[in-house]
Amino acid sequence: MSDSPQRSSYTTAFVVIVFTFFFWGFVAASNGVLIPMFKKNFELSQFQSQLVDFAFYVAYFVGSLIYFILSSMFGDPLNKIGYKNGLIIGLIVSALGALLFIPAVNGASYGLFLSGLFIIGLGFALLQIVANPFVINLGDPANGSSRLNFAGGINSLGTTIGPVLLAYALYGIVSPGKEQTLGLENLKTPYVGLAIVLLGLALLIAMVKMPVIQNDEKIEKGNGVFRYPQLTLGMLAIFIYVGTEVTIGSNLGALLELKDIKGIDHTQVDKYISLYWGSLMIGRMTSSLNSFKISQTLKALLSVVVPFAVFAIILFFNSLRGADVSDLYIYMVWIVLFIAVKYAGQEKPSRTLLLFGIAAMAFMVAGIFTSGDVALFSFISGGLFCSVMWPCIFNLAIAGLGKYTNQGSSLLIMMILGGAIIPPLQGKLADGSLGIHASYWVPVVGFAYLAWYGFATRRILQKQGIDYDANPGAGN
Repeated sequence: MSDSPQRSSYTTAFVVIVFTFFFWGFVAASNGVLIPMFKKNFELSQFQSQLVDFAFYVAYFVGSLIYFILSSMFGDPLNKIGYKNGLIIGLIVSALGALLFIPAVNGASYGLFLSGLFIIGLGFALLQIVANPFVINLGDPANGSSRLNFAGGINSLGTTIGPVLLAYALYGIVSPGKEQTLGLENLKTPYVGLAIVLLGLALLIAMVKMPVIQNDEKIEKGNGVFRYPQLTLGMLAIFIYVGTEVTIGSNLGALLELKDIKGIDHTQVDKYISLYWGSLMIGRMTSSLNSFKISQTLKALLSVVVPFAVFAIILFFNSLRGADVSDLYIYMVWIVLFIAVKYAGQEKPSRTLLLFGIAAMAFMVAGIFTSGDVALFSFISGGLFCSVMWPCIFNLAIAGLGKYTNQGSSLLIMMILGGAIIPPLQGKLADGSLGIHASYWVPVVGFAYLAWYGFATRRILQKQGIDYDANPGAGN
């Protein structure tokens, strides 16, 4: 075909951009390993340790707000510099943030570490704005959602591998009963390596041919966008969703130290953090099946096979550090329950959000009132039910916005701010009379709102003549 050279070039571009999705996940999940390390090394309270998440995720809000303001005043700045250059700039900014870990280590400065994470997040915010439309335009737009699902799965692969690799770089092979030296010096190699890889990706993107994307839709002036309740409620939903997703994983390190949970030190928590973030990969890879043209029989079969295949991948990566993963086998019970709830959701966004919210809330409550593996894996299963909440919320929130769609999307991206606010809030409660175990009432409240949003938004949209649940797969 005449367009085959272009198609081949776009395939290369797609592969390169997908790597950026991988590193978003890699760094975000690795924060779960940094938190207990910093807590121990700098003698921090649980609240203070959660400032790691605050620094990283508040950067998304700041970056999106700057973009929103510039777009409102001068038009889309990416139209002027080019979306490709936007990717390159984002990667360079994040690389500079990673390099800031060098003086942070030399000065043993928690503040500099937080500054480095903020700059990394700032670069990722620009990448987030740019990469999603790029992925959609790298081929037939009709298959854009399929490519985004795949990219999301790669992002989850990064969240699964990140904690394991960082823990290996810091502590080496697992040595139960022997707490390894905390040496901040060990942080230099992984973060300098991250900077080199990000700069390499920037160079590769500069050399690869990519489509020219032009956003001609102007940001509407005034507050017209706020007249849509699905958006205003959806902004709060994204805020709560991101905060809930992050806080479950970020507080696991402290939870695992409890003797009635696992009673392990910070050097051995990575496999559980990896399983939590890997649970999102289980859900996303399973949900991506809806994007492929396969028979219903094969799809039903793969809907059962894929979750366990991905679970096996998670076990494999964790075994590479020498961890005993046999205690994770029981998690298959929670995966079976997830498959059942997902089947009941029928790939419909509001129905899926409602059922996933209720199920996640129930498991959080079960975790609070139990101990040991039942409590631990009930909390970790929150990752399974968080897995496809983002596209469900996003689709429902921007439905029917018309000329306000871009503005609404920018506002939703800003609400990633929840990842900066909710984890420190849970940390503060954990420092108080509640304790770390009971502090998991915070995600209970979060999932309750998300379930309600799924229920309420369907009726809001129906009044506007929109019924997404009439279209199976709209939530993916």
